[in-house]
Amino acid sequence: MGWGAAPMGVEHPRGTTVLVLGILSLMACGLLGPFAWKMGAAALDEMDAQPEVYWSNRGNVTAGRICGIIGTAFLATGVLFFVLSLLFVFSV
Repeated sequence: MGWGAAPMGVEHPRGTTVLVLGILSLMACGLLGPFAWKMGAAALDEMDAQPEVYWSNRGNVTAGRICGIIGTAFLATGVLFFVLSLLFVFSV
């Protein structure tokens, strides 16, 4: 490497997957939210354990994880609303 050349980092292999799952959990299928959350947390743990290897797409992993958390919250709210509405309908 010459002067001013930065070393190339390796992207985490699940970075794009986490981001896509997180976005899909918000847009189409809330059931994907917990998977994006879990995979994102695991990928961030791996990136923290080996910072000299994985440091290229941390933003994608973090964004996918956050989208997964929000998607999971929407899913839980929807399930809670559904259960409460069933309880209301059958209690009348």
